[in-house]
Amino acid sequence: MEARAIFAFTRDLRLEDNRGLAEAGRCGRVVPVLVIDAALATALRRSPRRAAYYCAAVRSLAAELDGRGCRLVVRRGAEGPTLRGLARGFGARDVVWSAAYDANGIRVDRDTQAIVEEAGLRARIVHDAPAIAPDDERLARADDADGYRAFAPYHVRWRDVAPAEPHATPVFAVHDVPSEALPEPAEFGSEIDLGANAPSHAAVRAAFHTFLAGPVLHYAVTRLSPASGPTSQLAAALSFGLIAARTVVRDVRALLADPFLLAEEVLSLRSFLRSLATRDFFLQLSWHNPELGERALQERMRDARAAKTHEALEAWRTGRTGYALVDAGMRELIATGQMHPHAQSVAASFLCFDLGVDWRIGRDHWDALTIAHDPALAIGNWQWSAGVGADLVSYPRIFNPIKQAKRVDAGAQYVRRWLPEAANLADAELLDPFAARAEPQLAFSLFGERAYPAPVLDHDAAARAYLARYATRFGANRGTS
Repeated sequence: MEARAIFAFTRDLRLEDNRGLAEAGRCGRVVPVLVIDAALATALRRSPRRAAYYCAAVRSLAAELDGRGCRLVVRRGAEGPTLRGLARGFGARDVVWSAAYDANGIRVDRDTQAIVEEAGLRARIVHDAPAIAPDDERLARADDADGYRAFAPYHVRWRDVAPAEPHATPVFAVHDVPSEALPEPAEFGSEIDLGANAPSHAAVRAAFHTFLAGPVLHYAVTRLSPASGPTSQLAAALSFGLIAARTVVRDVRALLADPFLLAEEVLSLRSFLRSLATRDFFLQLSWHNPELGERALQERMRDARAAKTHEALEAWRTGRTGYALVDAGMRELIATGQMHPHAQSVAASFLCFDLGVDWRIGRDHWDALTIAHDPALAIGNWQWSAGVGADLVSYPRIFNPIKQAKRVDAGAQYVRRWLPEAANLADAELLDPFAARAEPQLAFSLFGERAYPAPVLDHDAAARAYLARYATRFGANRGTS
């Protein structure tokens, strides 16, 4: 009988350059499996757009497998017992899947591994999500055996490490085992139909090639200026593995080797690679420190008190704080399931420092809105924004939402796109509501009570109060940017 291996798709819904799938192929003909467990179902129910995206991605994967003469076997239930039962049924000796990087996912991986191995089978957990695996010996250094806790030294090493070459797609086993139905959005409470915008590996690859053909060469500007053009829009695709981070890094580095690039184009490509290095950094940080989901990386900040609520928290959630850049970012997230990266930074800063609300409140709220589901990255980014994580500065980095709006959206193009009720406001009044109060303008609003609101608080006063509390505790102080 031919050797067989079970490969369980998790965060890697593609056939191309899939490290785990290639590993399974080295063990025998591959039986492709998808297990929908309670944790995944909960994550999909939390965000209707995420559920629609995931289900469409699975449909695309199943169609690719059908084209290769192999059926995707879908099961619903606990991952460990399900994979053990399938392995026994198929006569497979090996069960392979891609690693998780958040605390709950790591715990499930270990439990599944124990269940599989106790049955006398071989469990193989493979790093696929990062471009460079967290246990890659080329990243290791003698004085940091447990991973990197600061980005700068990690980045120095990361940029000199080449991702593994593309992994070949294995031979799949032909079988007639029945499968449960493919997941549908309605199963998770979603009524969203993505239609022509349904994701697939091919669609993501084509969109990425379009990005490489021009927009990436302006990334140094677009990553800071929400109105300047698109960023890569890869967050959701990377989180569900419709494209490999290794593929992205290899292609960008190949483009960077072009000797005819302009200096600003080189800067943009390096800036984009840095963002990918940041992604890998947060994945390895969480992999080495899975407790970070509920505990600050910085020990001195672990007993720092942060509010669980604020009278303006609902205004922040709904994009009605009166600070245009914060509100536009939140409205974009509500409407699309994603937000421009610089708007994210400003909106997160406003929650943590202006409102003084615990970063975990923001993380959980955004998780209910985003398409992407990458808990390890969410934790790393939110802790960074709150000044309790890997950004080991001696003072809080507080964004001034008015200064930032003037700096990155001087023409108010981005904020007007997402704040239609502010149409009757002049640019200066919209971007700086306090300066506009000196010369009030009378204007009839078509939005009535839903007219664009006045600021919910004075940023300067809130920032000074936070810095004063911080200085009292740690003896450090600094202004806002």
